[in-house]
Amino acid sequence: MAVQDHGAFIEKFILQQSSPSDPLPLTGLTFAVKDIFDMEGYVTGFGNPEWLRTHPPANQTAPAVLAILRGGATCIGKTIMDEMAFSISGENFHYGTPRNPYASDRIPGGSSSGSAVAVGAKLVDFSLGTDTGGSVRVPASYCGILGFRPSHGVVSTSGVIPMTQSFDTVGWFAIDSAVFKRVGRLLLQEPEVEHYKPTQVLIAEDCFKLSSIPSERLTQAFVNSVKKLFGDHLIKQISIGSYVEDKVPSLKHFMIEENDGYKHIIPSLAALVRSKVLLQRHEFKINHGEWVRSYSSHLGPGKSERISEYIRVATDENTDLSRSVQIELRVALAALLEDFGVLVIPTVPGPPPKLRTDISELHDFRAKAFSLLSIASVSGICQATIPLGLYNGLPVSISLLAKHGSDGFLLNVVDTLYSTLKQEVEASY
Repeated sequence: MAVQDHGAFIEKFILQQSSPSDPLPLTGLTFAVKDIFDMEGYVTGFGNPEWLRTHPPANQTAPAVLAILRGGATCIGKTIMDEMAFSISGENFHYGTPRNPYASDRIPGGSSSGSAVAVGAKLVDFSLGTDTGGSVRVPASYCGILGFRPSHGVVSTSGVIPMTQSFDTVGWFAIDSAVFKRVGRLLLQEPEVEHYKPTQVLIAEDCFKLSSIPSERLTQAFVNSVKKLFGDHLIKQISIGSYVEDKVPSLKHFMIEENDGYKHIIPSLAALVRSKVLLQRHEFKINHGEWVRSYSSHLGPGKSERISEYIRVATDENTDLSRSVQIELRVALAALLEDFGVLVIPTVPGPPPKLRTDISELHDFRAKAFSLLSIASVSGICQATIPLGLYNGLPVSISLLAKHGSDGFLLNVVDTLYSTLKQEVEASY
């Protein structure tokens, strides 16, 4: 069975709302759900068999899943994820690692790895995941599909096992941009947004310098598409790192003179990561510290030590400063982007690393990745990951970001651009 071949699902089942006489927006579509969402009658496994054993079945289904079911789609399975949503690699010692549909020797990205693979391998039309620090955006990039991290707080996370509530979001994956948009509209539960044309397109030139892929390869097809559809007068270059450093005063508490041994980082974005990690550790310890202390020996090799250490060093000191950074960054980006501006960055700093690469060998890569991912994670603004075909045989992508609450607009932009962008990518490369 194809599902087994790609290792995306840990449990197969069928869930569908009773169908009314009128067609619903997602009628005829299938989807899969990350094993972090509650499904009535099933234990939510959180990527670990001991968690599965020590928790009861859910007594109700998460509202985000219900919204999709009520839209007419059929759920056919729960998907493998990183243990406790604690990674961006997608590798799982207990259940196996879902196979990257483009490169079987490369990681699929996590923690929503199974959900991304299920879509990338065309086992389902779309899927649900969660994104705290990059868990939708990274696997979307690595698996060559569309991924959306919504504005923080706009899609219900009720019935979703929390990692860190200050950053947790419910996201989704698709290949078809029309399906991508329809799923988003149901989850966002907002009226149709008519605006689809950006008033400015800001390309973060400093962020593209972090990528191992030539900047032109990542931006040229996109720039050509924007010029064709909206006009070249909208496109501007920006140093987002300098802007953030200037406009987020609380960030000075997390800036350091050295670069922690990392090469070619953007100091202000690295400071955003430090701010985020401090608050994330604090909240993760509150949520799961007791369980980890009791059952850490049941976590996979390497994972047990990392998660235990993560909790051990957690503190509530300076968390108020982290929250100030969040607020100030959101305000600063709202002023920069206004209602209909778009910021363009590379999603990750390169193609997917090889499977089973030791984490110590990914020192610089991970630092750059989290720097890029921190912009939306810390500010809570929305971000869409858009595939750009293959580079040296591996998937690459860019991301578009819009201000908090402009999710419907951003979905419109992606849907409007996508067909032209695909044509430009195919023609150019």
